[in-house]
Amino acid sequence: MSSFDNGKISLLTSTNGVATISFYHPSQNSLPSNLLTELTSAITKADRDATVKVIILKSEGDRTFCAGASFDELIQIKDKATGALFFSGFANVINACRKSSKIIIVRVQGKAVGGGVGLAAVADYCLASQFASIKLSELTIGIGPFVISPAVTRKVGLPAFSQLSIQASEFQTAQWACDKGLYNNIYPDIISLDVGVDELTEKLVSYNPDALKALKEILWEGTENWDELLNERAAISGELVLSAFTQEALQHFLDGKK
Repeated sequence: MSSFDNGKISLLTSTNGVATISFYHPSQNSLPSNLLTELTSAITKADRDATVKVIILKSEGDRTFCAGASFDELIQIKDKATGALFFSGFANVINACRKSSKIIIVRVQGKAVGGGVGLAAVADYCLASQFASIKLSELTIGIGPFVISPAVTRKVGLPAFSQLSIQASEFQTAQWACDKGLYNNIYPDIISLDVGVDELTEKLVSYNPDALKALKEILWEGTENWDELLNERAAISGELVLSAFTQEALQHFLDGKK
């Protein structure tokens, strides 16, 4: 079994109508293609469950929320089609969240990098700890945050997205992310973060589900072309990952982990 086959996706539905989807990977909660596929399926399954009123998306552990794409898998991509297919995994997760009729709360307990920032951006409401700094590091390995850019820009605006993308080697603080609109609330520690998540979901499940569904549609107005747009962006990333620059950068990174 290869290293990117490890990890898991869990879906738990409570009696009060809250579906909690969690993901885990031993490499800083990175997301290889198999986990991206399972995550999309879990979001779709929760959405189709008539008993579910609210979806919580979270990762396991008390450190990194999500390190983004699996570098172990990226370096094994040898053709454009495979590259486009890999990056379409992130597109599928984003579109599943966008199309879901349920309000999605994302809980960010630690650092979010690359695709992890994209996951925070697809939240209808995002809560984070003070340790949840963010970075879009794609330029450092010769690609760009193309697939997640519509979701991130929709939340933080073009100037902040530009800063994140160009300052690719620097983390921005959780407070910065909150000030820019990526996070809605930040908490001093994970315990208080979980209390905040519980309090918010308790309120939401008490509201009229038809009103929540109508609100969801309004929140995502103007994104109807994202199926096509994100797949086009996936193709761009899928081609760039084959470049000599990116292959060398990925190998250098992986060698440094040994």
